[in-house]
Amino acid sequence: MTIKNPQTLVMGILNVTPDSFSDGGQCLHLEDAINGATRLLNQGADIIDIGGESTRPGAASVSEADEISRVVPVIKALSGQTKATISIDTSKPQVMQQAVEAGATFINDVNALQADGALQMAASLEVDVCLMHRQGTPQTMQKNPVYGDVIEDIQQFFQQRVDACERAGIQPDKIILDPGFGFGKTLAHNLEILRRFDEFKDLGCRLLAGLSKKSMIGSILDDRDIKGRTIGSVTGAIIAVQNGADIVRVHDVLATKDALRTLQAVNGE
Repeated sequence: MTIKNPQTLVMGILNVTPDSFSDGGQCLHLEDAINGATRLLNQGADIIDIGGESTRPGAASVSEADEISRVVPVIKALSGQTKATISIDTSKPQVMQQAVEAGATFINDVNALQADGALQMAASLEVDVCLMHRQGTPQTMQKNPVYGDVIEDIQQFFQQRVDACERAGIQPDKIILDPGFGFGKTLAHNLEILRRFDEFKDLGCRLLAGLSKKSMIGSILDDRDIKGRTIGSVTGAIIAVQNGADIVRVHDVLATKDALRTLQAVNGE
């Protein structure tokens, strides 16, 4: 098997939250967040994805004001220090606006721009947008998720959202699709998505895969805790790349970059 996209970008995760499942509380203060971002950049991250609200299963919602106060100072500080892309991980229109004004050039929305005003806001900001599929909310999404055919169901959702984006004035080359590993999916659903990931290419958009350290990796590894999921996560990212991922969203940037470089060398890329 050969790598289908030798230019795959690595998105490093920076959560400025107290309760994210892997790194909650580690970067809540500005200095810690800057140090965390610098570490990811030094390891080779192409994109830094900054989130101020946890979307893990069972997570509580965060007010717009709190989210802005968490992410905007970090974005402002980083935008003057790096040429890497800064992404804002949010579903709230006002957070999107203030983040882009502070220097973000990528919106990563787990709600696929379905919040009131989000679609219009993203269109007006003219930046890249990532639309993620999920079934349910963080409070409910892992309570017996059910699909007909998980790939076909997600494709139908994506087509509806892409059509909505285009009607709002967002060009197809600015749209990235994320099938949402772990967001309203069982382990069987997640594995099916990874096996058939290349089928999402039929929609004509770039693809993002985010499975780093998620419970699906823990389940595969006999309920391994989060700290022990690095190798499984990197392996999953490589499989996603082989199946067409243009961006992989990860906690372990250096390990992922090393794996990608090795794969590319073997394939003569």
